[in-house]
Amino acid sequence: MSAVETIKNIWKIEDLRNRILTTLLLVMIYRFGTFVVLPGIDPKALTALQEQTRGGLLALLDMFSGGAFSNASIFALGIMPYISASIVMQLMAIAVPSFQKLQREGESGRRKINQWTRYLTVAILLFQGPTYLVNLSVQLRAVGASLPGGIWFTISSAVILAAGSMFILWLGERITDKGIGNGISFIILIGIIARLPHSLFQEFVSRTSEKTGGLVMFLIEMLFLLLVIAGAILLVQGTRKVPVQYAKRIIGNKQYGGARQYIPLKVNAANVMPIIFAQAIMFIPISIVGFSNQGDQSGFWAAFMDNSGFWYNFVFAVLIIVFTYFYTAITINPTQMSDDLKRNNGFIPGVKPGNNTKEYLDAIMDRITLPGAFFLAIVAILPAFARLAGVSMEFSQFFGGTSLLILVGVVLDTLQQVEGHLLMRHYDGLLKSGRIKGRSAAGAY
Repeated sequence: MSAVETIKNIWKIEDLRNRILTTLLLVMIYRFGTFVVLPGIDPKALTALQEQTRGGLLALLDMFSGGAFSNASIFALGIMPYISASIVMQLMAIAVPSFQKLQREGESGRRKINQWTRYLTVAILLFQGPTYLVNLSVQLRAVGASLPGGIWFTISSAVILAAGSMFILWLGERITDKGIGNGISFIILIGIIARLPHSLFQEFVSRTSEKTGGLVMFLIEMLFLLLVIAGAILLVQGTRKVPVQYAKRIIGNKQYGGARQYIPLKVNAANVMPIIFAQAIMFIPISIVGFSNQGDQSGFWAAFMDNSGFWYNFVFAVLIIVFTYFYTAITINPTQMSDDLKRNNGFIPGVKPGNNTKEYLDAIMDRITLPGAFFLAIVAILPAFARLAGVSMEFSQFFGGTSLLILVGVVLDTLQQVEGHLLMRHYDGLLKSGRIKGRSAAGAY
């Protein structure tokens, strides 16, 4: 009955109800666009492209685009070019002094950075659009079809693909402003969830009809998937609280402050960024082999072409651990935290302000990042273990990696938004056991 009461309470709040309905409308528009094929393309001739996106990097891109990539849709390039541009701008804001200055300028600086992010997104789209059309042409020729000839088709299709991605970005911003929030992440979530029903049904049919374990094995898979999701929730929410004591300040005849608070340091401050960076590195050998002869796919190259093999996943896991430390180091600044504490008359009990506080926070981050990095690496390579256990390629994507962490993180963020609206109007939250914790802003994708 508590779930029914919660739904009733959500529906009673007019603002929250309108936001949910607006989000559903925008999602329906997005899903409709994923099935609108580029002008001049025969949808029946896309079988080779759909086969190509069953594994590897293209499978990940197709999942994030909600199947639009394999449908040769006007939304085929999805939201990933904007995410790539955002990552580049995040790194530049850390490494380039002029961007650091913009970041310190508050709202005006943020708008300027967002503007440059959009310019970079358009530049990436104008490169990826023709590249996508070249790959589409190769896949169509494999089934005896072809793209319409002429430079006008290439230019118009590239423009349509770029406009489609920018329209998705606009939809995401509308979800953030008028909908439930976290619009860009919510668009990615919808793309991932769109593949789940078909993958789940295919896995069920495979287990029950091909004598590969039957219903019992399918139920074991579901149980293991729930355990993995529970672990991913712990990874997303895990924090270490560092106590901070604020010194009392005397103003006139009264004393202010002196309260004890906490600095929540996240176990996985980098979120999914290490997996994204590591995947980019791991696909370099695959790209090199793709441009070379078939005979080169042996020895060293063959080991990195098999994403379910030992060496591929071992190197992948090591890269994730390294990039977790790297991204945490560039996003969490113990020196700035120490300076902020000192400036606000705060200190960590038993630790001297200044350099000692900085070294203490640095040591704490090193200790909590290590288990977080190992856990993140394990979650990232779990799909390979799932495939070795007989799970289909499509369904194994949900057992770990970027898709699972994004799915869990965005769901928690969305529930946190809904709970905030309920508590603000003095209704009970979604959980009786406590508040829902979402992700931090850094690396939220």
